[in-house]
Formats: sequence, structure tokens, C-alpha cells
Amino acid sequence: MSFLNGTLSQFWLTVQGTLFPWLASELGELSEKQQQLVKILELLQIESYIKGQQGVLGRPLEDRQAIGRAFVAKAVYNLETTRQLLERLTSDQIMRRLCGWERQRELPSEATFSRAFAEFAASQLPARVHEALIEKYEKPRLVGHISRDATAINGREKAAKKVKKAGPEAKPKVGGRKRAAALPKPLTRLERQQSMTLPEMLADLPKVCDCGTKRNSKGHPSYWVGYKLHLDVADGGIPISCILTSASVNDSQVAFPLATLTAQRVDNLYDLMDSAYDVPSIREKSIALGHVPLIDGHTRRGGEKPIFAPHEAQRYKERTTIERVFARLKEEFGGRVVRVRGPAKVMTSLLFGLIALTADQLLRLVS
Repeated sequence: MSFLNGTLSQFWLTVQGTLFPWLASELGELSEKQQQLVKILELLQIESYIKGQQGVLGRPLEDRQAIGRAFVAKAVYNLETTRQLLERLTSDQIMRRLCGWERQRELPSEATFSRAFAEFAASQLPARVHEALIEKYEKPRLVGHISRDATAINGREKAAKKVKKAGPEAKPKVGGRKRAAALPKPLTRLERQQSMTLPEMLADLPKVCDCGTKRNSKGHPSYWVGYKLHLDVADGGIPISCILTSASVNDSQVAFPLATLTAQRVDNLYDLMDSAYDVPSIREKSIALGHVPLIDGHTRRGGEKPIFAPHEAQRYKERTTIERVFARLKEEFGGRVVRVRGPAKVMTSLLFGLIALTADQLLRLVS
């Protein structure tokens, strides 16, 4: 934590003591929201991850670096559509200049913004920015708790039709129990993941838009069409890693790839999960990574629900951090309404909000 405070404190002093006074003299007094945008843009430096167009043959592309900053601003201002973003850039001179355009006539068209967004999705731009942010500010410190959970993401597309699984190969007919014993039992996804690499686990997860269901805290089911965002969050509300899947994917099936991805990015002590992850292999995976799993027990048929020891129950309370992160992502950074279609674009839209949220949470620790 001392490294984090030292690095971010220096950044904060530079922004507060030098950048804000200069911007005030150039653009006028900044509102609280504009100051938040400046801090997030300066911490992310998203333009450094976008290649410039100087020296490229052919018709020059619109400034992709300014468009990248604009999509971050779209998340910070919680705007739903690109059209709303363009209207805001047209009317708000300060926001427009902070993104990189001096005059209204320099603003690209809505179609250009859409093409640029597709390029950012193909190159995984916000994912690379988020990974670099965690590498710089979270990897040097020891994280106490990682909270793991998933949330529903409503889609703006039709659910994909379910494909019937191919049956087992035809075998000679035998009677009764002998036939049942002759049929091989297919491995579950959790069993397959135990011998997979991270890229193989990610490729094996369904990502199409479909129907999902989840029970709320009162036990009532809720349904949606779209996707599910799986997230690992560190103390302080810092998102460490995320995976997007189909809405129908059970939370437990993403525990292995999430744990592997997070272990590559940070070192932590405790893994906090709810009863959806109460599977022996998930506990074993957590222990194998050198962590202490704290998983809310699931009530088994004919048995009683396991309870935490007092010190474990106290630590498990830290898991509310991830609920606050999901709430902020949806209410403040554009995660509630996703207008784009397809898993790659949906993930890119969510990640623009997630990198803005991550930068904001990091700055809250020192400001």
C-alpha cells in the first residue's frame, strides 16, 4: 500500500498543483465532473495505446486518439449512446477540448465513431489499458482479499438458438445395466478445465447472447436476455480481472479462468466467494494458488448449511466490495445500458466503463 500511496500521491500533486491551474487559465473554471474526467484521462493515458496515423499512406483516418479519450468521457458521463456523446461534445466546449478537438467542425461523424469502436474492440484496447493499470498500481502490493462474483448484463439483441448437443457414438445394443455402464460419462466443464491452459479455458466458455436466470437475496428468480460479467475485485474496490460469458453460464464454471487470470496479475491472501462457487475443485484450486478460500456454504440435501468461524465471518464481510463495484459500474459508468451487439463489442463497452471506474477508485484511495 505504501508503493500505491507514494506513486498516486505524486500523480495527484502534479494534477492538483500544476494541471488544474493551467487548465483553469486556458478553459476557465472546471466543474467537479470535468475535474473527474481530467484525472481519469491523465491516469489512464489511453492515447499512448493507440497508434498515430502520421506517415500512413492513403486517406488519413480521423484522430483515433481523441476518439479513444471520448469513449472514456462517454463512460465517465454515463452516456448511453454515441449520438448522445456527439451532442455533448458539440455543446460542451471544455469536454470537447479535453478529448482533443478544438472546434466543432473537427468532430468526426457518428459512423466514424462506430468504425473506431469496432477497431478498439478488435484490438482489445480497453483490456490492454486495464491490464497495464493493474500491472503498475496493484501488482507491487500484496492484496488482502479478492472478491469473486458475476452480474447480469442486458443485451440489445435476440437470444441465440440453443444447439442440441451431439449424442454419444452408436454402440452395440446391450440390455439394462450393461448398456448404462458401457456409455462413457462426459466430463463436466470444471473437470475439463483442470487440465486446460488459460487460453483454452477462455475459448471453451460460451459467449453468445442467450437467456439467464438468477435468484436474488430473497430467493426470487429474475430473468434476462444478454450476457454475464464475471469479476474479481481487490480491497478498495479495484477490479483486477473480468470475463464476459453467455447469460446461462453458471458462475462456478468461470472460477478457474478468473482465478488463473487474477493470480497472474496480483498476489492475494483470501478468495471470497458466495455459495454458487461451493465446489470442492474450486476450493482445491484456490489452495493450490496459495490462497485461503472463504466460500459461503451451500445447503446440501438432507444436511445443514456450514457456517464460518467468527474470524472467517468477519473477513467474509469484505465481499460486499464487489457489490458496490457492480453498482458503480451500472449506475455511474454506463454498465446498465449497453447498446452495442456481439460479445466483443459488449465487452469493449463494459471495459471502457471499467477502466474509468478503476482509475477513479485508485484516485479515491489517495485524494
